[in-house]
Amino acid sequence: MSRNDATVPVRPEPARSEGKGLATGTLGLFGSTVIGLASTAPVYSLAATLGFVVLAVGAQAPVVFVIAFIPMLLVAFAYRELNRDIPDCGTTFTWATKAFGPWVGWMGGWGVAVAGIVVLGNLAQIGGIYFWLLAAPDLAENELVVTLTGVVFIVLMVWVSYRGIEIGERLQNVLLGFQYLALVLFTVFTLWSVFDGSAPAGSTVPQADWFNPFALTSFNGLVEGVLLALFIYWGWDTCLALNEETRDPKRIPGRAAVLTTIILLVTYVGVTVAAMAYAGLGTTGLGLGNEGNADDVFFALKDAVFGPWAWLLVAAVMISAISSTQTTILPTARGTLAMAVYKALPRRFAQVHPRFQTPSFSTLIMGVVAVAFYVGMTLVSSNILNDTILSLGLAIAFYYAITGYACVWYFRHDLFTSWRNAWMRFVFPLVGALLLTGAFVFSVIDMLDPDYGYTVLFGIGGVFVVGVGSLLAGVVLMVIWSFFAGSKPFFRGESLNAATPVLVPDEDVPLTRSVDGGV
Repeated sequence: MSRNDATVPVRPEPARSEGKGLATGTLGLFGSTVIGLASTAPVYSLAATLGFVVLAVGAQAPVVFVIAFIPMLLVAFAYRELNRDIPDCGTTFTWATKAFGPWVGWMGGWGVAVAGIVVLGNLAQIGGIYFWLLAAPDLAENELVVTLTGVVFIVLMVWVSYRGIEIGERLQNVLLGFQYLALVLFTVFTLWSVFDGSAPAGSTVPQADWFNPFALTSFNGLVEGVLLALFIYWGWDTCLALNEETRDPKRIPGRAAVLTTIILLVTYVGVTVAAMAYAGLGTTGLGLGNEGNADDVFFALKDAVFGPWAWLLVAAVMISAISSTQTTILPTARGTLAMAVYKALPRRFAQVHPRFQTPSFSTLIMGVVAVAFYVGMTLVSSNILNDTILSLGLAIAFYYAITGYACVWYFRHDLFTSWRNAWMRFVFPLVGALLLTGAFVFSVIDMLDPDYGYTVLFGIGGVFVVGVGSLLAGVVLMVIWSFFAGSKPFFRGESLNAATPVLVPDEDVPLTRSVDGGV
């Protein structure tokens, strides 16, 4: 039966328009990939996560990073397919609304916003701590000084994001280049020391068994490790949130997303193997099994690996956090812009700066909310701030899974018209969404344990309260907003549904040369 057969519902082609006012044709494949990589904060993510993954799964840390990569790659295909059909900067919000209706779509958009706000506070804190570790180490333990410095970094990155995507893309080229220089040097130096015999006691040559998934001895450890690994992969979807500002918005963002996840896999596995080989898994000294090293593996190893150049690793972590602060603002601001355009948020959020062509009000609000969250959590307890980062995996798994399911349901009439569609629009997105759903459910159960994380609230783990509570807060806000007159077109399914056109640029809009040449 053909797709045009009268008995088969035909999904309408989305109409095109002049878009939301964002700058078109600004990014090419290179620029999109750079921003996707920068959003993941590769140096900071490894520094903050590698030690905890090793504590959870031991020598199987490399294979856990591979396992966590699988749902990321599968969901990246879902993003690519949906973006080809609907290159809208609302991404998960827009796609889930078209697939499942306004309530699921709103919560998908909320998941993106929550993840961004939570991580901004933590990135700012890391940036502040490492800035003073470089400038005046004694002040790195001064909570007031660190907090004020973190706020300054948020304000600066909001300014960069407000001024336009071009200045942000050029800045990210430099910052990401420095991060990868540090990672390459770390990998080369550690492996060289291992093979020439100058590595410290406890070192070992890389083992094939590190990649054996059947050597994992704890299912709970596997789930914990995967959720931690999801955090360090998270951020590649920024490529898609900038689709309306990219040359060839239907193809380049999706390609950049897939390319970003593959580069991250190689980076994370390579650095993990190098660190494990150099430091070993011992529970004392430099060993990665030493709980005292888990908070920051790079800081623990910097002097042994780099000697007098140890400041390079400290600077790389600081730069990584600051870099990701800017690239995290981009998708959250554009997500709320799209929500406002389709009347899922107050229309003020839809304002676009006439000169800079950025979501001006949304960008400023993201900065204000991030500062308020960061300062508020710091005033309450630094331990609660630490718990927020542990809970981040829930929001990530939540909205990534929604995107995977949305892909399957949105394309349900096309799934079996070709082998390509069957794999790209059905099998890959569905398996990725199911894996992420499983990780979400098992993690929620684990987080109920009062010993999970740094705090106990209401007799259960503070990570559970923060993670699940932040998502439930979205339900409350959604219901409240649904009573306002301005929200009625959205919640009645009038302003955005499967048949309505989306506000994205026409394909024949003249495009200027992109920042990176439009590669």
